[in-house]
Amino acid sequence: MSRSARLLDLVQILRRHRRPVSGRTLADAIGVSIRTLYRDIATLQGQGAPIEGEAGLGYVLKPGFMLPPLMFTDEEIEAIVLGSRWVAKQPDKRLAAAAADALAKIAAVLPDDLRDDLDATTLLVGPRSESIEAIDLGIVRQAIRDERKLGFLYRDAGGAASKRLVWPFALAFFDKVRVMVAWCETRQDFRHFRADRMSGLTTTGIRYPRRRQAMLKEWRAGLDAPGRNGGKDASG
Repeated sequence: MSRSARLLDLVQILRRHRRPVSGRTLADAIGVSIRTLYRDIATLQGQGAPIEGEAGLGYVLKPGFMLPPLMFTDEEIEAIVLGSRWVAKQPDKRLAAAAADALAKIAAVLPDDLRDDLDATTLLVGPRSESIEAIDLGIVRQAIRDERKLGFLYRDAGGAASKRLVWPFALAFFDKVRVMVAWCETRQDFRHFRADRMSGLTTTGIRYPRRRQAMLKEWRAGLDAPGRNGGKDASG
């Protein structure tokens, strides 16, 4: 176990106790000597953890303390790096840049041993998808956050075009395509729109009348309903 992971475990143990816990009990719980335990307590206090007490009396963590995101397990680091690397290779340029920036910020504040693990992870992401969208997915993501209607021209698999006005509430990222999930005013039903078949995207600034979480819940329920697929593709 790395020292950073051990410090995190120590904080988690202290959180479970409202009354002072002896140093010996804490040392046994994390599998270290009492001397190491005292050094760990001092380290956490130096990082701002409100741990009160002293040797012989026990230690208690004041309520409300939140650790900064500096300590991760090996698998958490792998998940962070793999996820960030995958997003960084997506065609959504702003989201890709944000993923790279977020990973750099995390690396900048990690302890040295965890930063080394971050740099050395061997989980890799394959080549970037060749699919290219003619729209800015950042606009779609912003409309979903703001719960605003979007207008665009959509071409189905056969090439037939139709104008749509939709209430977007989710964006799915697949290896080769990105799919917007929305309520379509034209079809009066949930529809799935491939981003590479969308063009002429326009923001209306008009708030749609339902909450996106409510629509997401209803759409998900439709995935499991007999005879439904949670919203047809947009060919209909």
